[in-house]
Amino acid sequence: MAGRKDLRHRGKIRFSEYFQNLNKDDKVAVKKEVSVASSFPERLQGRTGTVAGRRGRSYIVKIKDQTMEKEFIIAPVHLKKIETGEQK
Repeated sequence: MAGRKDLRHRGKIRFSEYFQNLNKDDKVAVKKEVSVASSFPERLQGRTGTVAGRRGRSYIVKIKDQTMEKEFIIAPVHLKKIETGEQK
């Protein structure tokens, strides 16, 4: 679970994370940014998925839940890009 930030970073939001650009089919991890007041579902914390598209400022992320694949609309500040070993 996303707990507290350390004292120096409490209340701060990195602009590079807030305005990050992700491409379609990028692998991302969902990590709740505790500085942003939002009704973030706890069941998404720590999950990984792929970016399916964009809706407004947020991204549509496909996350597999048991056997079903579901789409969630998540703000970019809550997403962290995962570097895969594949080279294009």
